[in-house]
Amino acid sequence: MITFQELPPGSLVSEARLMERTGLGRTPVREALQRLARERMVEIHPSQGVFVAATSIEAQLKVLELRRSLEELAVRLAAHRATTAQRERILELAEVLAAFDGDDPQEFGDLLKQTHTLIVDAAHNEFISLSMAPLQGLSRRFWFAHLRDPKTELHEAADLHGQILRAICHGDETKATDASLQLNDYLTDFTYRTLRHQ
Repeated sequence: MITFQELPPGSLVSEARLMERTGLGRTPVREALQRLARERMVEIHPSQGVFVAATSIEAQLKVLELRRSLEELAVRLAAHRATTAQRERILELAEVLAAFDGDDPQEFGDLLKQTHTLIVDAAHNEFISLSMAPLQGLSRRFWFAHLRDPKTELHEAADLHGQILRAICHGDETKATDASLQLNDYLTDFTYRTLRHQ
């Protein structure tokens, strides 16, 4: 809901309303909000409530600065360590991305999450998962919030992610890291373009 602006930046988030919308109980909702606060998606103010955190170009560039290095490491490890079964799933997802021709950000958001999960799992390092998840979440949120031409941007992102997956599938660490850096260059350029449109 935060990623796709159903809960826009600055909006007040009520535990009761979230329980109603998600069908979850108070404890899981409270735990989710605590996690979202740690990941900088929400801000908890004890006397006022929980608010969806604002996004900013400056924060996004800092996120990408760190994501660039971590993702480069993750894809290199994944190319080296992925099991045969993981490589098969990675190739299947690469083919789905190659065929993607839609303009629905939420549909594409599911594919992005699958992509990031497969890469991190194939790296076989649980600490990368802990580090990458918040960065990818913040990065995705900013990107989806600032899409001006969804069909074009989704297609480009599908192609860039597909290149990473194919390189991992073939065990090519150099191509995987090059593709990862290319993706992060695209995300950085996208962020600066956002600045020009404000």
